[in-house]
Amino acid sequence: MELAAYEFRSSVNDTQLITRVVAGDAAAERELYETYVDRIYRLAFRLAGDDELARDFTQATFIRAFEKIGSFRGESSLSTWLHSIGVSVALNGLRKTKRLRNREAPMEEGLTVGVTQREADPDLKERLARAIDALADKYRTVFVMHDVEGYTHEEISGTLSIPIGTSKSHLFQARSKLRVALADFAPEWVS
Repeated sequence: MELAAYEFRSSVNDTQLITRVVAGDAAAERELYETYVDRIYRLAFRLAGDDELARDFTQATFIRAFEKIGSFRGESSLSTWLHSIGVSVALNGLRKTKRLRNREAPMEEGLTVGVTQREADPDLKERLARAIDALADKYRTVFVMHDVEGYTHEEISGTLSIPIGTSKSHLFQARSKLRVALADFAPEWVS
């Protein structure tokens, strides 16, 4: 199936799903939740670094989404809208709990959700997690969304309400800071 045809079908299905949710259809609410819960959880986990916080943020994301679903205007895809709520909930929650710099779980634990994990040098993994944690919020969020979760700059722009150029700039800055922090693992990275 062509990508454009899939996207059209997906947007039609999302529109129908939203209409059913707004009408109070519990089965539609369950379908929406089950369709997006894993990706919202992975994003929350990678931002929070803690399973319990990620579960709380995921639940809060869906609560807020169901409260606001009637105001969804369709200017972005449903998944982008949900992810913007998820990022907002997670970042606000992290500020409130003051755990932003005190991750309780290694970053790579988020990789085990639905994927097979390749092993890297344990020292590199630990240093990478610390280096990612040390990034400023704006750089870390874009880095995690783009390089870890696979979002496009367009999706990040819509989710975080920043220009695409800013997303690209933040990613460039994050990668540059990580190259410097991990330079001794690959000296040729640093020019």
